[in-house]
Amino acid sequence: MTDLTSDFDFSLPEHCIAQHPIYPRDKARLLYISTRSDQFEDKFIRDLPSFFHKGDILIANNTKVIPAKLFAQKGQAHIGITLDRPIWNGTWHVLVKNSKRLKEKDQLDFSDGQCFAIVEKLETGGSAFIRFNLEGKEFNNWLKKAGQLALPPYIHRPHGPTEQDEQDYHTIFSQKPGAIAAPTAGLHFTDELLTQLDYKGVERLTLTLHVGAGTFLPVRSENIHDHHMHAEYGIITPKVAERLNQAKTEKRRIIAIGTTTLRLLESATDKHGTIHPFHQETSIFIHPGYQFKAVDVLMTNFHLPRSTLFMLVCAFGGTKKIKQAYHYAIQNKYRFYSYGDACLIEKASV
Repeated sequence: MTDLTSDFDFSLPEHCIAQHPIYPRDKARLLYISTRSDQFEDKFIRDLPSFFHKGDILIANNTKVIPAKLFAQKGQAHIGITLDRPIWNGTWHVLVKNSKRLKEKDQLDFSDGQCFAIVEKLETGGSAFIRFNLEGKEFNNWLKKAGQLALPPYIHRPHGPTEQDEQDYHTIFSQKPGAIAAPTAGLHFTDELLTQLDYKGVERLTLTLHVGAGTFLPVRSENIHDHHMHAEYGIITPKVAERLNQAKTEKRRIIAIGTTTLRLLESATDKHGTIHPFHQETSIFIHPGYQFKAVDVLMTNFHLPRSTLFMLVCAFGGTKKIKQAYHYAIQNKYRFYSYGDACLIEKASV
């Protein structure tokens, strides 16, 4: 176990970073990482049902990506804004490009003249709290016209997201608008695959974690404990919590689709392993040494070096094994990141 960020670094060739998804989505590759074997299994997403048992609980994130990237002006200065999350007092927490040109109480103007925003508070590191003059349904309708998808910086779109991205960057589970980034493990699922899982007797549930813009931020501190984790808003309904607790009592496996799902489940689980309803922000930071209480199996894409998500999967599958798996994936030309392939990881024994 290590606390150094540098120990979670690895070299990733540029050609391994997927710029577009595979079609159909369940043709993407799947690397199976088992605690019972030193070997890795090369499979495809469509093989998922063979790894599941009748009675397993598959739980996915049903958040829906909003067009969170905006372009404003303050006088002659061009200001890039990425919405992060709404705040209870009516402001938005945002990431700001060219933030050095701003001060508190400045007005940000948008090209259509319909909307403007006031800078309420500036933070170090290029983030801020701003208040729009539009609210509710009026703001949502404006955002649909004025905003763009905030695609990850490693997906190169010099002219902005395409119409195909508008389709590709939403999961089959997406229902609740509010995410800045897609919960990418869910991007692999198709209607046909869900039908096969239903036939297998796998129970499906959803929760909501609105993925924030901070998910793209690397860990810049030398020691991981000095990293400030971003907050994201999550919801687990009482009914879903009850079904999960019943499954745990019956010794049925809980399979999290994506790190966002896992993070919210662990946020809502007490030290005795009981999952509680949840309706608040979480800034849980999971890294090696963490004792998992809710999840048995994790399906996730391949993550960035030095990222909190790579640290999370190291905690879940064991740092040594996950590093070996990533090396294997690079050598065998797996596709990385949001539009890339996935892995299915069994929780390492304590």
